[in-house]
Amino acid sequence: MQQASATAPSCVSLERPGVVEFDIVRHQDGQAFGARDEVAEEFPVALVYNGISHAVMMATPRDLEEFAVGFSLTEGIVGCASEIHDLEVCFAEDSAEVRLSIAQPAFLKLKERRRALAGRTGCGVCGIESIALLDLAPERITRPLAPLAAGGAALGRAARELLRHQELMCRTGGVHAAAWCAADGAVLKVFEDVGRHNGMDKLIGHLALRRIAMQDGFVFLSSRASYELVRKAARMNIPLLATISAPTSLAINIARQAGMQLASFCRRDGFVDYTAGQARPPAPLACVKPAAPPAPPR
Repeated sequence: MQQASATAPSCVSLERPGVVEFDIVRHQDGQAFGARDEVAEEFPVALVYNGISHAVMMATPRDLEEFAVGFSLTEGIVGCASEIHDLEVCFAEDSAEVRLSIAQPAFLKLKERRRALAGRTGCGVCGIESIALLDLAPERITRPLAPLAAGGAALGRAARELLRHQELMCRTGGVHAAAWCAADGAVLKVFEDVGRHNGMDKLIGHLALRRIAMQDGFVFLSSRASYELVRKAARMNIPLLATISAPTSLAINIARQAGMQLASFCRRDGFVDYTAGQARPPAPLACVKPAAPPAPPR
């Protein structure tokens, strides 16, 4: 398969595998031997709106149409998928562009924000111009699910089923997964990426393009729950976000403000509900007086 040069992206629909092979030397039990290893592909992807570059994200170069749609929705660039009038995925040798044509009102709002992101793996606000531009006030969930205590079986089922859907993880060991689950925990669709927020954007884009009601299920992530993932879920009116690893304090606070449910440390036999209790104020810091320096020798 021929690729275009780095300076002239080719607007053709090329699907990269998301995996790169490297010659390696494996060391084990005091012995060394040559082998081939599959590594998750990390690739700069520029998102261009009406001819203006808005963000460059480091992502796994698969499912970029879904990624661009999901990013546009979860970042509030467009209010619905119908505001995206056209989309092209343009590959170069070592980068890609997704060129979107969006409705004029949405584009004018985007220009007013003048926000330029330079995304890196695991980073949500790199390049933001000031703290004032952070959007941490979530929308309220309009149709919550039943209390989590009644949904433990669903979370356990999702935890059991997730790995069998993680093709890239099984091959490389280096990607996150974002799964869409039915209310009973059945894993219906999974997207993988080196960035946990990219994986979620791909999943949201998939749901939006297929007009799947996001209030009828929940998102299960193989990562920790950071604030931007909860913020994205709240913006899309997703009532429950479940993660394998730990949440951050800001993720919990945003979930509580949104009226959504946040479950972390999800395993086959249990989970932790972080939105059922009440927040406690932090313990006061002790003021420790530094010790006096030793007297100089006589």
